[in-house]
Amino acid sequence: MALPASFLSEDQFTCSICLDVFNNPVSTPCGHSFCQSCISVYWAGTTNSYQCPLCNETFRKRPELHINRTLKEITEHFKQVAESRREHSISPHPHQHHPPALFPPARPGDMPESVFAEMMTRFQTLSHQNQNSKPHNPPPPYSPPRRYTLSGPSDSSPDLPQCPVHWKGLEFFCRTDNTCVCRVCVDTAEHRGHNVTPAKREWNIKKSQIGIAEVELKDLICVREKKVEEINTSIREIQAAADRETTAAVCAFSQLMSTVERCQAEVLEAIEMSLRAATHRAQSWLRELEEEITQLKQRSTTLSQLATSEDYVIFLKTFPALTTPPQAKDWSGVSVSSHLTSGVILRTVSQMMEHIQEDIQKLPEVCQQSLSDQWITRPNTKVRRVQEYAADITLDPSTAHPRLIISGDGKLVYCGERHQTLPDNPERFDRVVCVLAHQGFNSGRHYWEVEVGGKTDWDLGVVSHSVSRKGKITVSPAHGYWFLSLRDSTDYAFRTEPSTSLTVNVRPSRVGIYVDYDKGLVSFYNVEARLLIYTFTYSFTDTIHPFFSPCTNKSGRNAAPLAICPVNE
Repeated sequence: MALPASFLSEDQFTCSICLDVFNNPVSTPCGHSFCQSCISVYWAGTTNSYQCPLCNETFRKRPELHINRTLKEITEHFKQVAESRREHSISPHPHQHHPPALFPPARPGDMPESVFAEMMTRFQTLSHQNQNSKPHNPPPPYSPPRRYTLSGPSDSSPDLPQCPVHWKGLEFFCRTDNTCVCRVCVDTAEHRGHNVTPAKREWNIKKSQIGIAEVELKDLICVREKKVEEINTSIREIQAAADRETTAAVCAFSQLMSTVERCQAEVLEAIEMSLRAATHRAQSWLRELEEEITQLKQRSTTLSQLATSEDYVIFLKTFPALTTPPQAKDWSGVSVSSHLTSGVILRTVSQMMEHIQEDIQKLPEVCQQSLSDQWITRPNTKVRRVQEYAADITLDPSTAHPRLIISGDGKLVYCGERHQTLPDNPERFDRVVCVLAHQGFNSGRHYWEVEVGGKTDWDLGVVSHSVSRKGKITVSPAHGYWFLSLRDSTDYAFRTEPSTSLTVNVRPSRVGIYVDYDKGLVSFYNVEARLLIYTFTYSFTDTIHPFFSPCTNKSGRNAAPLAICPVNE
């Protein structure tokens, strides 16, 4: 059936992305057609879903697009017809006669009916050939298309922004310089060889990318809004927990203060009772003494009267009774005493309160440490793995400094007050207060644990068998010493030159030492917290021995021993 010419126009051969005549057209599963390069760029960077630019139908999997060769042939034929008509209309033959027009002039952009009939015939022929022919060779690489109309390539649209240099429409976009240019600018040396594409096509591509970017931004915003709500919820929960902890802590301290007040009342009552008992005893003895004094005074008065008496009969009669010593109590062993005067209660109360105050003073630090532990890195599971290489380590007394005292089983060492009389054999350290283990390693992996408790100073690690053991010694890896040190209860360091200071958040009471001789690695662990304290690597070339130094006892402040402990996984 013949169609009017106005039913077929250039718009039917235009890509909706670049707004130019199709170049290597392909069709999506929803039936819409686009330039192969345009739809490829439109979908570039998309991974989850793919949409048709026209109907927005979504495809979960990127469609496999093949060139619509029939539409391509028709489009190419359309371009050729349009080109020939343009040349014919510009330079007609001088003697050629044109028949009168059978149809009124078509509107701009519409295809004449004769051209439409020819294209319909061409379409049927091409369709039959495509069904019986083999696939064509792949299309040539994409080149920027020219805008075709029935009169040939179009000039710049009059409504385009003008180039300030050439006064032509800015119909192209230079991707290299990220700027819009005109046709003349493309041919100049400034933009020659640059990546240039039609401006409207780039505009449509960028607009499609804005939609994708908006979706990605919305996803990012959604994730962050959820995180904000999660953090706010956590803050509310922490606030509620803080209120509970505050109430419970105040209650506990109130109970403690009540207990202290009750204990105070009981102690004062005990003092009062002791005072009453002593007072009662004293008053009883005073009454007894007063009675004896009264009796003695009466006897003394009678003797005085007898001495002045003139009646010798009465005198001789009463004299024997008055001169006989009275039966008086021996008060020499009687004394009023009480434990109150010795201060025993005060000492007991002071000692007990000192211990209580020490524990109470430690309470804020312990609470703060417990809270800070929540922010420390998750316990290192490698501690469990290195414990598999546990070695049975015993101390070698022949290497011990004369001040060191070693237990009979070789598992414990501490520093004494004075030097012992020991043979000065070559293996013994005579200046550094340290001792080595019997065991030496020249290959493999080994692990042991040492209880350091609350010591203020200690050294633990490994040393080379060939180190100097007499006189002043420089301790560093270069001199065969690899060990961790604690000084003044807080200063941790690995002994390099200069020493490497370490920050230890959780103070260890048991230290694990792991050695991988073949890799030249020595590591130190906080066993209870299962945390790595420090790792050092070096190339071992000699047999190495476990190294222990309890350091000097500092007048009893650092008298606790170092104890090699069994490894409990």
